[in-house]
Amino acid sequence: MMTGGLNKIARFNMDTQEILNTIRELKKPFDVARVKPRPQANKTLHYIDARDVMARLDSTVGPLNWQDEYNEVMGRVVCTLRIRFGDEWISKSDGADDTKIEGAKGGLSDAFKRSAVKWGVGRYLYYLPNTKELPSWADPDSGKWTNELADRI
Repeated sequence: MMTGGLNKIARFNMDTQEILNTIRELKKPFDVARVKPRPQANKTLHYIDARDVMARLDSTVGPLNWQDEYNEVMGRVVCTLRIRFGDEWISKSDGADDTKIEGAKGGLSDAFKRSAVKWGVGRYLYYLPNTKELPSWADPDSGKWTNELADRI
């Protein structure tokens, strides 16, 4: 179970359970139709579109309670994704290079998605087996996704 920073939340004007529920919502698997396989070097990676991440943020915290900002650091695009909890904005950042397929646009999208993973959005995709098919626990309609699983990922 997540406990680390949750003991120190008085300044957020939210109770611990409300914050935990928000983080669990961010971590939920996406509809399997939104998850796309991509063969890459003898394995299959699964990914979601940046618009899926935006929709998850909008539906979970509301469109006025998250912000993204982009900077260049050592030739890489870094996205800082902020989410408001109560009165406090909390930031997490990650970066990416330009992509071979979409150049700078792909780099912006990848940096955004990577920063969202730090909030738990799509993080489960990194735990999938190396197969084209998704396991049942990664299907939100299967009923196999649990709060305990969300807390471990």
